[in-house]
Amino acid sequence: MSGRACVRADCRGGHIMVTGFCDTCFRRAPAPEPAPPGPAADPAAPVPPEESPQAPVAAPPGELDRDGLLVLPHLPSPDPSEAADTVARPPTGGRRCGVDNCAGTIGVSYDGGPAPDHGFCPECGTEYSFRPKLRPGDRVGGHYEVLGYLAVGGHGWVYLAEDTRVPGLHVVLKGLINTGDAVARRAAVEERRSLSTLHHRDIVRIVTHVRHRAPGDAEPTGYIVMEYVGGRSLAWIRFAPEEELTRLFGAGGFTFGHVITYGCKILGALEYLHDRGLLYCDMKPENVIHYGREIKVIDLGAIRRIDDRSSALVHTHGYAPPKRERDRRGLDVDSDLYTVGRTLKVLAERATRPAGLAARSFEALIRRATHPEPAARFRSAAEMSRQLWEVLREDQALGGREPYPERSTRFEPTAAVFGAGLGTVPALRWWTRRSGSGAPELPAGAPEPGATARALPVPLPDAADPAAVLLGGLAADTPDRTAERAERDPALRTVETALWLCRAYLDAGNAARAEEWVARAKGWSGDYDWRIFWHRGLVHLTRGAVDQAEDEFAATYAALPGEAAPKLALGYCAEYLAARFREPGAREPGPPGPDAQGAAVRGPALRGPGGPGVRVPDAREPDAAQAAARARAREAQAEEFYEAVLRRDPTQGSAAFGLARVRLRRDGRRRAVDVLDGVPTTSRHYDAARVAAVRILAGRLPGGPAPLAAELREAGERLAGLHLDDGGSRDRLVAELREHALVCRPPGGWGSGFPAGELLGPQDTEDALRRLLSGSLRRLADQAGSAGERGDLLDAAYAVLPAPAGLRELVRGWRRTA
Repeated sequence: MSGRACVRADCRGGHIMVTGFCDTCFRRAPAPEPAPPGPAADPAAPVPPEESPQAPVAAPPGELDRDGLLVLPHLPSPDPSEAADTVARPPTGGRRCGVDNCAGTIGVSYDGGPAPDHGFCPECGTEYSFRPKLRPGDRVGGHYEVLGYLAVGGHGWVYLAEDTRVPGLHVVLKGLINTGDAVARRAAVEERRSLSTLHHRDIVRIVTHVRHRAPGDAEPTGYIVMEYVGGRSLAWIRFAPEEELTRLFGAGGFTFGHVITYGCKILGALEYLHDRGLLYCDMKPENVIHYGREIKVIDLGAIRRIDDRSSALVHTHGYAPPKRERDRRGLDVDSDLYTVGRTLKVLAERATRPAGLAARSFEALIRRATHPEPAARFRSAAEMSRQLWEVLREDQALGGREPYPERSTRFEPTAAVFGAGLGTVPALRWWTRRSGSGAPELPAGAPEPGATARALPVPLPDAADPAAVLLGGLAADTPDRTAERAERDPALRTVETALWLCRAYLDAGNAARAEEWVARAKGWSGDYDWRIFWHRGLVHLTRGAVDQAEDEFAATYAALPGEAAPKLALGYCAEYLAARFREPGAREPGPPGPDAQGAAVRGPALRGPGGPGVRVPDAREPDAAQAAARARAREAQAEEFYEAVLRRDPTQGSAAFGLARVRLRRDGRRRAVDVLDGVPTTSRHYDAARVAAVRILAGRLPGGPAPLAAELREAGERLAGLHLDDGGSRDRLVAELREHALVCRPPGGWGSGFPAGELLGPQDTEDALRRLLSGSLRRLADQAGSAGERGDLLDAAYAVLPAPAGLRELVRGWRRTA
């Protein structure tokens, strides 16, 4: 007991038990009444819909609760007369005899007849009965009047009753289905013992325990008295008519977000049980009730201790792990997560399809939760719940809802960005170190793999690793010294040390040593540690083996489907490999080698066409057409990953530049600029995105068309509004725009749309543009860091002047001799 006295006026001497119910009147402790916010309401006023017990109230679409989950619609409790059946329907089909050491099966039909609901075990001869002990109208414990039958479970009948001392207060009675079943009796005792100590908002609570002897019984039968949860089971929601779901859930119907919300709430309840050393064992849609705007996990009859390896297992076919696994090792925490995965999978089949990549992320999550190898599954309900929550965020963002960025629980935040070349103001070597004539093309291709590997996020240290604190204070620029110490000191022979050394050697440019240490980490950690996949991907990326890196990043994505980092890496791999198909004689990389660790957990490969909806070219097509089709498929895959990351968090610079590059090559300048304009002012990459937009609008693109006069004008307007750190950056950007305006100028000029003004001069002529560019280059010469660099810039300035070639050569020679 809590010791707190019951404050109800009609209760004499009662105290509130730990379950939250009174030990005398058996009612829940009343909640304190909040102070009225204003004048008293008119008692004649109509009851608001959300307070009416008959009217379901759908939540506004996309509204989130305090936990960041979808607000569930308010489902009213059905009338008790509708919830309970007055006719008992005993279970059909055989079940094991509950007598110890008896392997007989009882309740089996013969010769096609109905299954008997009573009889004798064919093996031990013990009498059994599946008939309910109670009938409507019976009184249990003196004041619980049975109204009807709610269900019949694996071990017991479930009855709906009313407390006659408190009219209108309904409870649930649960008794054994076969009182001669010793296994069921032990399970009932365990259920009563477990329920009486549990107190979680999403788990049904016990009120008390009573005994009742039916006529003809030698001994009384024990009944658990539980709170009545009026609502709809998830099994009912799964099979309900479409019009009924629309009535309950609103115009949007039963959505993927509701499935995720159910899943996170269920996992929260299971985490509570696991923390107390208990397994639920029998999760399925029938065992979860949606009532009001909440859920309750009911029927804890299969509950058992995690370390119990002798009691009979209670499970449901289609939701429990495979029989071979159950026979080999019994049930464990990951077995509960398996049942949750199966439950969410069947519910999702009825719900609306997730948006964009969220559909594949959810499929990856279910594959991991229900993986045939237990070691590959989620390790805790909290871990699975977090990934489920992240997938919900992804679905919301891709579905057009407001982004909900959240700091990762698996990767460290990083300010590094890869592929931001377009957003960098060109350095002086842009003009001094070039071969050939004419302005070079903008850097619109995928960045180099090594640079990308250095910019990708780093996994957070494992706080449970004994070396984590020590490694946090070491300098990564001396990996050899740390490696020597790790060889001598057993305290440093940990997974975290090996991964730290892997990254340190990658930073030092020693991929061979990095691979050695990640191999050690694998030996110490096992085959299903996502950190191993991630680091092997970084090693392959550093070596330029992008196709092998993709395999490892795909395995990371399969393990962490809600995280942004693996999607960012996969987006880059797809973008980089798309360029490979545009090369002559390009072919799809071969299958992964035998050492690809990720094969066991990744599920369907991400390599190739890039996911559902992308056509795989027929092998009989001409090589050029086939390569072009595969390149387009790869770009579509890159776009899907980049967009998923960027829509979740618009401040992600790497995703923004990656998506802009893909859109630029496929759709043109306008679509790329639109992506960059979406980078918010709160992003540290905001200024780089604005610079990239200017360069894209006016620049010379690889194999692309020249800019239009309107794009040139917009680039100039955007340049005027840029807030650059120093005058030198602005001068270089002005010089680049003037050069592109000259090089890309159509034979007949820019026409009436020419942006005359300070930037490009008053006249649309080649000579005028040459003079402006020459002036810019002379100004850049003042920024030179050496005499040679200054001379190269002055050479370029004089070479671009609209003078006869001979005169230009004469001036150049004079300057050199001077």
